[in-house]
Amino acid sequence: MHLSIKINMIILFMFISVYLKQRGGNVFKKLKLDTKLIKEIDKTLLICMILLTLYGIFNIYLCTKGDYGFFFAKRQFMWFLISMVALYLVITFDYTFIMNYAPIIYWGTVVLLIITRFAGVVVNGARGWLRFGPISLQPAELAKLGIIFMLAKKLEEMDGQINDVKNFFTLVFYAAIPVLFIIIQPDMGMTMVCFFIVLGIFFIAGLDMRIIGGGLLSIVLAIVIVWNSGLLPSYQKARFTGFLNPAADDSDTGYHLTQSLISIGSGGILGSRPSIKNDSSTGYAAQNVPEIQTDFIFAAIAEQYGFLGAMLLIVLYGFLIYKMIAIARTSKDLFGSIICVGIISYFLHAILQNIGMTIGLLPITGITLPLISYGGSSLLTTIISVGLVLNVGMRRKKIYF
Repeated sequence: MHLSIKINMIILFMFISVYLKQRGGNVFKKLKLDTKLIKEIDKTLLICMILLTLYGIFNIYLCTKGDYGFFFAKRQFMWFLISMVALYLVITFDYTFIMNYAPIIYWGTVVLLIITRFAGVVVNGARGWLRFGPISLQPAELAKLGIIFMLAKKLEEMDGQINDVKNFFTLVFYAAIPVLFIIIQPDMGMTMVCFFIVLGIFFIAGLDMRIIGGGLLSIVLAIVIVWNSGLLPSYQKARFTGFLNPAADDSDTGYHLTQSLISIGSGGILGSRPSIKNDSSTGYAAQNVPEIQTDFIFAAIAEQYGFLGAMLLIVLYGFLIYKMIAIARTSKDLFGSIICVGIISYFLHAILQNIGMTIGLLPITGITLPLISYGGSSLLTTIISVGLVLNVGMRRKKIYF
């Protein structure tokens, strides 16, 4: 069994063990969903998520079939099945129990980030990974959920009074601690993810726009300071600025973007009509963009299906986010709404950032396209996140009789 599969299986089994311990009693009886709750599931959101995932698996196959056949597609499909089991487990318990464990989850991720600062290993220029023998862990991924849960809990306790000075700085304190440790790794891509999650939560919670404006100016100032501090290696700076003129160094820092733009341009309006035969990789992108099945899979989709196919993907994403927004607005409590808002903010940023970097509008940060890009851990956590939103929607009514 591949190492990454072993690692993800360990994480999943740990999750199931904790879950069953929390549920207690007759395990199989507790795992059964109430009929009234089943009727409350947002089936259109669930179906949309499944369609996007299957669409991603199909395109992963098209991108990699020339050199790897069904290898990547089969692994992604296996993780889709495992993720659906995890989603079922997530929706069987009331999401409000997370509130009691939010501080443990949050401070646990902070401790892991601190350990990473001194004992982590460097991957792609960032000291952001912990290794325990053959097992690797990226604490920053866990920090995203930790931030969402902690801010949701605090806002619930504050009755949403975010413009109170004490409350505001309390929230900033909890948001800043993990982000600071992520910045010094340095991992600018994950820093941006956390920033937009916090920004989305603060905006929806009703933070005064003058404070948001001042905060954005402070972020710009902080970026300038970090940029000129020597903390960022020169090659990371080149990745961020390469999108401004990729042709200036199309054999190195501008290579990915240059090949991506060629691929998208060759797709035209209707695309190149991909072949499913297992003979060679489909299209220019599959043969010229490294690791096309991950960060730059949108380039392959735009080439194979053209402008119309790319727009269809964006429409599906728009519908997915629309349904999550509807659930956030009708949540029975503020805690559930903020959880949804944090997840929505992540989706919005990841989609816009990934597509934006693929077409040359935003810097390349290594953020994958949710539900579409290859990656077992990414797919598992993303589907669990959608499961949390479904959980909130299923229990929007305060009392069941």
